[in-house]
Amino acid sequence: MLNDAHLSDLLGTSIETVVDLCARHSWTLHRALTSDGQQIFVKTAADCAPVFAAEAAGLRWLAAETESSPVAEVLAVDDRIIVLPWLAPQAPTVDAARRFGRELATMHSRSAEFFGAGWNGYIADIPLDNTRSGQRWGQWYAERRLLPYLRIGHQHLDPAEVRLVEKIIASIDALAGPEEPPARIHGDLWSGNLLWSAGRGVLIDPAAHAGHRETDLAMLALFGNDHLDNILDGYTETVPLAEGWRARIPLHQLHPLLVHLVLFGGRYRRALVRAANAALRAG
Repeated sequence: MLNDAHLSDLLGTSIETVVDLCARHSWTLHRALTSDGQQIFVKTAADCAPVFAAEAAGLRWLAAETESSPVAEVLAVDDRIIVLPWLAPQAPTVDAARRFGRELATMHSRSAEFFGAGWNGYIADIPLDNTRSGQRWGQWYAERRLLPYLRIGHQHLDPAEVRLVEKIIASIDALAGPEEPPARIHGDLWSGNLLWSAGRGVLIDPAAHAGHRETDLAMLALFGNDHLDNILDGYTETVPLAEGWRARIPLHQLHPLLVHLVLFGGRYRRALVRAANAALRAG
């Protein structure tokens, strides 16, 4: 449950009302109204949650060095609470989707020196290895995004399916496509982490790091997005994508599918095997 006094101390203002929304993973979600009339979104945990520090670091890093970023502002954070503005939901329009595509492309174009990030990462409440490295993206992706979650989730696969993913890891340089510089990516960009409000798309709940920009687009496609075509139109008119990027979508989807295998078990087994086979065929 949300501790109103703790939240008030963190924000430096009193809290008028709190509405409990739901629980997700190991935290609870709330909407609150401050005494100065600001509506806010609050995520809180009963115990210390280093995931909040990672989330705040990621949001601030994604928003840095730009005047127009599609990223929610961090109002306050500590080891038990993270506070963002309340984003009143709005049905997305074609213009809003295209605008988001342009802003996402601009965010991706702000490259980083190394793959990874300068903080310990999380995806949901699972640790995410953000060790920075100057190696090729394919090797970094295989070592930091595929192999760790295959080791944790392998019990949900049969031996032949484990070998299938291991084959992709062994063949990663042939599958990864043209080399690109590290891009600032959201890292967990499914449709639930893209909110539509005030005529634009806004990103929340990142697993942010310097990675491959195709990863964000593949994640948007993974669980469906009714406005993906318009997002892509805005994206590609701002920054073109490398030849063959669509064929590499299953490769980039392997990491989130492995994470879902770890979180939710065998229900994601078939999707993972389909993506693995498609990635090999594309290569």
